[in-house]
Amino acid sequence: MAEPKSQTLAELIDSLPEEERIVLLLYFAKNLSVADIAAKIGVPERSVAAVLASGRARLRSTFDFPSTD
Repeated sequence: MAEPKSQTLAELIDSLPEEERIVLLLYFAKNLSVADIAAKIGVPERSVAAVLASGRARLRSTFDFPSTD
């Protein structure tokens, strides 16, 4: 397996746990709101927000992006 720094963003997203991958793709690629994602996948908005935060943190730490939160 390649070092995370040499992975493309697409490869990294593909390697995420399924729930994080789905939420991140719906949020960023499909421009859905947290409420829309929650309704679409049938979970509470708080769960979507938590998964979105953890997925963003994982991507940020892998690529050494500074936090904007």
